[in-house]
Amino acid sequence: MLKEKVQAIQDTEPIVLDFKGIIDLEDDDKLFDFCLQNRELRIERTQEGRLIIMLPVGGEGGIRESTLNLHVAYWNKTNKLGKVFSSSGGFILGNRAMRAPDVSFIEIDRWKAIPLLKRKKFAPICPDFVVELRSESDNLNKLKEKMTEWMANGCRLAWLIDPLEEKAYIYRPNKEIEEISSFNEKLSGENVLPGFELDLSELREEE
Repeated sequence: MLKEKVQAIQDTEPIVLDFKGIIDLEDDDKLFDFCLQNRELRIERTQEGRLIIMLPVGGEGGIRESTLNLHVAYWNKTNKLGKVFSSSGGFILGNRAMRAPDVSFIEIDRWKAIPLLKRKKFAPICPDFVVELRSESDNLNKLKEKMTEWMANGCRLAWLIDPLEEKAYIYRPNKEIEEISSFNEKLSGENVLPGFELDLSELREEE
């Protein structure tokens, strides 16, 4: 019974809304203002201009997301190579989508090249590194589509981490997706986050 309930949550689709003809949310400034007025919602925008209202993560998912963000932020505090963003940070991609990964990193020179006023809103840039962490409410196939979108828009390294199945998927430009089938492994930041390692066992489902 419990397994069936978990599967039902995982099969839940996010709410997709089309406001065309009502409000111009394809305009980046208007989208930002709309999100400010609806702070209680987790919102993304598709490249077609539709809004995605995402379900909040559960308690265990929130802990894992916090742990992951802490590790990347600590690495960056030591190395000072760029800026680290939480899941609250949204970015305007080249295909006009606005996406907000669970954790992301942008090299400092690329970040500083963006005008300050644009940095205060949804910055028009694709992060160098992103992590999407699957929660109980996430559909795995939808997340894989999102990872493909990140790479198509210029991301240099992306991880899709699935604690439910204890798997991870590594995305690199113009390369096959690498599947890690054990949480006894470590992921490397490679040349994007040099010297960074993540022990997947820290994100394992707790009993």
